[in-house]
Amino acid sequence: MAFAAAVVESIDRMKLVRLFRAWFGLPPSRRRQWLGFLRDLLWTRVVYARRLKACGRGVIVQKPLFWTPEFIELGQSVHLWPGSRFEGVDSYGDQMFAPCLRIGDRTSFQQNCHVTFAGSLEIGAGCAIMFGALITDVDHCYADIEVRVLAQPILIGTTRIGRNCFIGAGAKIQAGTVLGDHCIVGANAVVRGHFPDHCVIAGVPARILKLRDPETGRWETPDPKKDATA
Repeated sequence: MAFAAAVVESIDRMKLVRLFRAWFGLPPSRRRQWLGFLRDLLWTRVVYARRLKACGRGVIVQKPLFWTPEFIELGQSVHLWPGSRFEGVDSYGDQMFAPCLRIGDRTSFQQNCHVTFAGSLEIGAGCAIMFGALITDVDHCYADIEVRVLAQPILIGTTRIGRNCFIGAGAKIQAGTVLGDHCIVGANAVVRGHFPDHCVIAGVPARILKLRDPETGRWETPDPKKDATA
């Protein structure tokens, strides 16, 4: 028993030494950043978790520009960088909605993102959403030319993002868009529609540039002539 206790103590001591060396091996700016993460982790657990609809372990929420936490469910190890807007629309004029945003484990939103939802908007685990991206399930009606657009009803289009997707900086994921797993969206792309697993999407409007062949495992460029005749 004494020998086992000594082994455990030596292992713990080794871990502490490695941690100490790693910490002081970081530049001062990184040390300040990690201290800020620790502060925000504690603030999230003590303050924000009570306001969120659901909050997993290891979540870091850095001060949003605006949000409606009562409509948001966060999985484990989610990181929301500062300055973003996460707004659930529960009413609009005479319309009433039941908004819910579900963000999967280990997904991160960088700064200045904009997410607006009036229905159930789902973002899968392991996604990375770069700065300035927009994701929404809301469309504004515009048919009545005698009424300003913001005074007309809104429509909900089911929006869903699969697991392990990468959304480039400034990309716009519009209402009614469904992305499969491991989709890569280029910076500033304007995306609407349904896209399969394992594809690269870019452009205005966005289209598939590459698609993984499940048989060969290669990422290939789709044949536009074949798509046109399909």
